[in-house]
Amino acid sequence: MYRLFFVFFSFITLISCHHQTIAYNDPIPPHDSLQIDSRFVQENRMINVWTPPEYKQSTDSFPVLYMPDGGLREDFPHIANTLAKLIAANKIPPYILVGIENTERGRDLTGFSTAAYDKQFCPLTDGAKNFRAFITDELIPVINKKYRTKNKKGIIGESLAGLFVMETFFIHPDAFDFYIAMDPSLWWNNHFLVSKADSLLATFPSKKIKLWFAGSSAKDIAQYTIRLAAILRSIAPNNLSWLYENEPKEKHNTIFRATKEKALIWTLQDAE
Repeated sequence: MYRLFFVFFSFITLISCHHQTIAYNDPIPPHDSLQIDSRFVQENRMINVWTPPEYKQSTDSFPVLYMPDGGLREDFPHIANTLAKLIAANKIPPYILVGIENTERGRDLTGFSTAAYDKQFCPLTDGAKNFRAFITDELIPVINKKYRTKNKKGIIGESLAGLFVMETFFIHPDAFDFYIAMDPSLWWNNHFLVSKADSLLATFPSKKIKLWFAGSSAKDIAQYTIRLAAILRSIAPNNLSWLYENEPKEKHNTIFRATKEKALIWTLQDAE
């Protein structure tokens, strides 16, 4: 039984560090692509930007949703298409989507870890602080300069990208106004974020912030998302609006698509 669990955990961890690609054949919507030469991650990064139809039809400014795993062969097409669908149905206000294409995913999306076990699956780690600085100090200013944007902005991610979303929420909550994380890899670094959640929340900023997160049937993840939800029920700051969705019928590789619409509707419908 232990051996089976080890194999299962190894598989989940491996696909977390190397983003699983499944052939969904999502149509790639019209979009802009640009490159940013980053001093923080010390490489050129490809950025994909989708604007809603309302952008070209008006002179209004729009809030922005940022997304790791944002390459054209990653999650950018299906999230852009979902935003278009929900906007057309008047279920959410218009949003700009900014997708960040991966280079070294395990490096960029993980923080420091003292667990030797983690490094056998993500040999390049502890780049989250640099990747976050790239987003906040380089990417966001470029997007604000090139596009008509509002101050409201959020971030969405799944698996290791979900871990990055949650680490940003806990360590630099002022970076965004809303956070969406599907099956975040909270096991990372001996489930540090969950273990330290009470002390991290003690320094939570005074501004209003929204958090939506979900856990699948993956036991190495669900146990920590469930525990975090219990902690939030006890000590969540009054200015934090949050919702946890337990999704035991979903697998690690299905939860993003299965929950994306309700996550976006709950988080974005009044986050303008």
